[in-house]
Amino acid sequence: MNIKTTAGVDRIVKARNDKIYAELLDKDTSILFDDPLENDMVLNMGPQHPATHGVLRVVLRLDGENVINAVPELGYLHRGYEKLAENLNYHEFIPFTDRLDYLAPFSNNVAIALAIENALGLETPERAKWVRTLVSELARISSHLMAMGSTCMDAGALTLLLWTFIEREKLYDIFELICGARFTTSYTRIGGIANDIDDATIVKIRKWADEFPAELKYFEALVNRNRIFVNRLAGICIMPPEKAIALGLTGPTLRGSGVPRDLRRDEPYLIYDQLDFDVITFPDCDVWSRYQVRVQEMKQSLKMVYQILDKMPKGEIISNKHKASLPRKASVYTKMEELINDFMLVNFGAAPEKGETYTPIESPKGELGFFIVSDGTGQPWKLKIRSPSSSNLQGLPEMIIGSMIADVILAIGSIDPIMGEADK
Repeated sequence: MNIKTTAGVDRIVKARNDKIYAELLDKDTSILFDDPLENDMVLNMGPQHPATHGVLRVVLRLDGENVINAVPELGYLHRGYEKLAENLNYHEFIPFTDRLDYLAPFSNNVAIALAIENALGLETPERAKWVRTLVSELARISSHLMAMGSTCMDAGALTLLLWTFIEREKLYDIFELICGARFTTSYTRIGGIANDIDDATIVKIRKWADEFPAELKYFEALVNRNRIFVNRLAGICIMPPEKAIALGLTGPTLRGSGVPRDLRRDEPYLIYDQLDFDVITFPDCDVWSRYQVRVQEMKQSLKMVYQILDKMPKGEIISNKHKASLPRKASVYTKMEELINDFMLVNFGAAPEKGETYTPIESPKGELGFFIVSDGTGQPWKLKIRSPSSSNLQGLPEMIIGSMIADVILAIGSIDPIMGEADK
């Protein structure tokens, strides 16, 4: 009996006769099995998974519960900020940076202001530099508190997330006193800051700084000597230092691999060269090291906050360069020249000379940089954002290949990515 067959199951369906079926089976077993030893499974972790922030997809190839390959897929939160910047003047783009790393908007504001001032060749008043440094370090503590709490939650220690949120709420109350907003601050201006910090707010910051070390010590006492918690984080998701450097990792994720790279020390900006602080590194290259870097960095940030509060000078908070910095409202309403300057800057923007500049800062997540290409107008011809969350996520496959599927959640938490910043 002659039977014309196709591949796979179709051949079996058409070969109903038992004798012919047996002949086919003797000749070609692939009609039953593609690979009798194939046990791999492809699993999509996210974007719906809570640990992936709802906007990160990680495609995992599994052998049982072991990860044998991984591909992180970004872009679910892409909002086209870099393209938007080309259609706004420099001042108008500042509020958009609040929505990048939305756990540390102060830090983003400082970064974009420094980038624009670098392109303009503009120097800011001394007090503005000190205030910018102060709010940047407060933002770092707020961001690291979130990282500490969420890492503990991912490991099953839910209590600590609630405790860290209490401290973050205290900081948000301070942020509201500083700029009038708790979350989306838009605090910096080209050439300085929107408004000064009054003495009552300084007192409030100092009071919080006096109380915070005891709270942080209490947080650490809950989990850092808990054998279950430490064993859950230690020795998993290893990122060797040479790989971390090759992949372009940055911030606490890089310093958790023992690499002492910190732009505040290595390429000082604002007034960091006048402050005493240590660059925190841990050598074990695992989730525990990356967690500990952030916890210890909060102590260093607090140390800097005290130094700033003690040494902050008096003076102007914004540059008086009329073609770059917006004048104060009181002057706009009373002086014709200031009214004209305000009109020109709001409608046409400050115009850097033609050329390109790159300006990085050490944000809580790592190196946040803005690459600006100016064509001599009030709008950037191109604005590229170098986001640390995007860079650090490149290291995720290296961390999790060879790990258990349950470790993937902790690996993501140890990177501490913010997808608004990664996707831009």
